[in-house]
Amino acid sequence: METQQKALTELLEMMNRVNYFQKLKPNNDSFSATLNVSCYNELNIMVTTLLKASITMLQTETSGKAFPDAMILVEMALQLLPNDEMELLDEVHRIGVENNFE
Repeated sequence: METQQKALTELLEMMNRVNYFQKLKPNNDSFSATLNVSCYNELNIMVTTLLKASITMLQTETSGKAFPDAMILVEMALQLLPNDEMELLDEVHRIGVENNFE
């Protein structure tokens, strides 16, 4: 029992010395993680790649194991889509059409 207590104490001391557990930030009932991208084009490439990988996994599916992995990739892509910015692009397009900027 004392050996376990000592090991636990050492583990806790190490965790406090080195700033572990910094990736995930509490967010209500879940956690969030930051993803750094250089621009919207890079974000678009990432989402496109996630979706293409999911499609490939599902097209080559034979064992039944790819479906959960593909679903994780699709969920990631869905979370990365810049929905508010898409509304702005729709508005910019509408203004362009109304003012014959095409």
